[in-house]
Amino acid sequence: MLTTLGLDQETETLYRAMLTHPAEGVAALCERLGMPEQSVRRGLDRLSELALVRPSQEEPGQIRAVSPEIGMEMLLARQQAELATQQQRIEASRAAAARLIAECADLRPTTTHPGVEHLVGLDHIRDRLNQLERDVRQEVMIFSPQNEHIVAGLEQARPRDEALLRRGIKMRTIYLDSIRNCPPIVEYAQWLTSLGRQARTAATLPTRMIIMDRTSAVIPVNADDTAAAAVVLSGHGTLTALCALFESTWTNATPLGTNTPRNKHNLTDTESTTLKLLAQGHTDETIAKRLGVSHRTARRTATTLMERLNARSRFEAGVKATQLGWLQ
Repeated sequence: MLTTLGLDQETETLYRAMLTHPAEGVAALCERLGMPEQSVRRGLDRLSELALVRPSQEEPGQIRAVSPEIGMEMLLARQQAELATQQQRIEASRAAAARLIAECADLRPTTTHPGVEHLVGLDHIRDRLNQLERDVRQEVMIFSPQNEHIVAGLEQARPRDEALLRRGIKMRTIYLDSIRNCPPIVEYAQWLTSLGRQARTAATLPTRMIIMDRTSAVIPVNADDTAAAAVVLSGHGTLTALCALFESTWTNATPLGTNTPRNKHNLTDTESTTLKLLAQGHTDETIAKRLGVSHRTARRTATTLMERLNARSRFEAGVKATQLGWLQ
């Protein structure tokens, strides 16, 4: 096949026939190849454009195929010239892109603190994340505590996550236990797991966080509004601490796909955390945010725990839980 040199199958077949039967005209070629005259003439036009046919010197009005030694050499030379031109365009584009990057460097957010880069607005955050994901070489570690944001961004995240995994990047994500009751997130997480990503769940997570290659971490400034602003941290000491936090949480988290374990008091991690928050005086609204569940679910869990403890108030539930050793 000579398609890479500009000949489609039909034109190549015609060229080969003209080399084999140089004396045949259009009518004879149509009969031999079983092609309509329009197709043969269209093929002759294409061969003429590629300089693979020329007028006969011996028989005026007739055309002959150029020998393949000459014809193929011309096609290869033409292709080389086109590649050289394309390479020049690429280099010119690369230079223009470099100039644009340099000109925009002064517009990037700056900070007076080494190892801290401030990002304001969702567009800047996404652009910086895309750049970090493009440059990552080994590993990505993620705290993903906001279930509603996960669901909203699943389709947008799918091609990025798949591209990272297919590049051989190791990915580990810790979700909240509450995602186990959210079919879209579970389905998405299982799909990623089939591509090699590891996922676990924990009752609570301190903040949303993405760590790239253990050299940079992206954390929102405000956990309640992660799109408003974020910081990129790259200081060695800071990253060491954040990586240690992730590893500790990962060790204590439950692999997705296994049942949520219960402790010796028959409490899940979510129930134990709810008790701790009740004992600290947190409201149902605060508990719901920490656990990534609805206000109604948080209230139902708290009520169930109070009934198990036979407590008439949250304070009493905390006291009894402490007395029974349910709280560490």
